[in-house]
Amino acid sequence: MDSTFDEEVLNHNQPVLVDFWAPWCGPCRLVAPVVDEIAQEYSDSFKVVKINTDDNPGIASKYGIRSIPSLMIFKNGIRVDMVIGAIPKSTLAATLNKYVGS
Repeated sequence: MDSTFDEEVLNHNQPVLVDFWAPWCGPCRLVAPVVDEIAQEYSDSFKVVKINTDDNPGIASKYGIRSIPSLMIFKNGIRVDMVIGAIPKSTLAATLNKYVGS
């Protein structure tokens, strides 16, 4: 993903939700089903990308990821929002809804 981040996220024609996670992270495992549900429900409005911070340290470092899970929203190549931690689906949906159709 380090090598394809620009193409997959920054240059994508839809807003992109990026889930920074790691397999050893308990809260990441808790939020994973929420992110999967969001990916299905918002498939017309958002692309969802999961980035394992252990496998992609360059991107994690570039965006200052210090806590995981970290969920970032990119629109037109710019980070426009970020949510940190295992949040409820309603919180993530409310955050995403600010960028649907705008």
